[in-house]
Amino acid sequence: MEIELWWLLVLPVFFGLGWIAARIDIRQLVHESRALPRSYFKGLNFLLNEQPDQAIEAFIEAARVDPETIEMHFALGNLFRRRGEADRAIRVHQNLIERDGLSPAQRLHALSELGQDYLKAGLLDRAEDIFLKLKGTERNEDALKNLLEIYQQEKEWAQAITVANSLPNHADHLWQKEIAEFRCEMAANELLHGRHEEARRLLDEALADNRKCVRALLLLGDLEMKVGAGETAIGCWTRIEQHNPAYLSLVAERLVQAYEQMGRMPQGLELLRNWLERYPSYDLLDAAFHAELKLNGTEAAYTLVKNELRRNPTLLGLDKFLEAQLLVTPSERRADLEVVKNLIHVHTRRVARYRCDACGFKARQFYWRCPGCGGWETYPPKRSEEFDITP
Repeated sequence: MEIELWWLLVLPVFFGLGWIAARIDIRQLVHESRALPRSYFKGLNFLLNEQPDQAIEAFIEAARVDPETIEMHFALGNLFRRRGEADRAIRVHQNLIERDGLSPAQRLHALSELGQDYLKAGLLDRAEDIFLKLKGTERNEDALKNLLEIYQQEKEWAQAITVANSLPNHADHLWQKEIAEFRCEMAANELLHGRHEEARRLLDEALADNRKCVRALLLLGDLEMKVGAGETAIGCWTRIEQHNPAYLSLVAERLVQAYEQMGRMPQGLELLRNWLERYPSYDLLDAAFHAELKLNGTEAAYTLVKNELRRNPTLLGLDKFLEAQLLVTPSERRADLEVVKNLIHVHTRRVARYRCDACGFKARQFYWRCPGCGGWETYPPKRSEEFDITP
């Protein structure tokens, strides 16, 4: 009974304090909104309607009316950068940094924005200097991520590894995949210059970072072929099936060459046929077609492609079928077939591109790192037509 009486006495006090606080907040909000120029709200409206050019003009006008509004300058600088006017964004953020009266947090924010302006403009040295200054501050993680981007653009892979190792892991992003790719980049360079032992060490470390790194297995196979260990190379390439069978298309031609050098091409062709049946792909079909043609002749190659087209009807498969059919068609009947083949081939160029899973960027060649969004291993090694028909 005493507890209930206590609550009856205290509740009105809490309610009154809450009402007073709300009134103070509302008055403050109204006062601040009245102090802002009308062009500021026009700019916000343009932003909401996805009209960045008009928003920029409105914010420029607002900045003229009230040059002390710091948030407005941040918005203006960001809009300039997004529109590709990095030089104007740089001037906005430099003016902010030089302004008196900024809080430490605001100055760090302005410095970070300036670094991103330099990065957007391709002034990597200046951007690096700024982000190095921001390390260890409250902007530390953003600084590290931008440094990582800079070192990737500069192909400074050892520094990229150091930065990636210092970045905190999040539930939605671990850095092992990127670190393994950096080591693969370094290993590929060592292979190019014939430094096999250093390349092997880097690839072993890449697989320790990410045991599912198919690129490391691919490069290890290349390394074994260079030192004359064909059987070991084949073992590396076939391990890719355990991790991601889609990437088998990247080693199909290598595999055939390895078996051919060892005088066991029929065994290699049989392995390709099995892969093609389990993991249909235009690139696997192309490799199997040329191996069949070389080993067993035109009729066998034609039959292989015809059966695959029946099993997996695609425009790319039809193009390959017409190529095979031209080989078995008498010369006097090839003219009409060549017209059809050329017409189909024009259309297959549109669907024969690789497409990034993350951003949709399309390219005629395969990339380990997407040129569009910068993601690693975001390009499935299959053509866009196959990408579209995959359930």
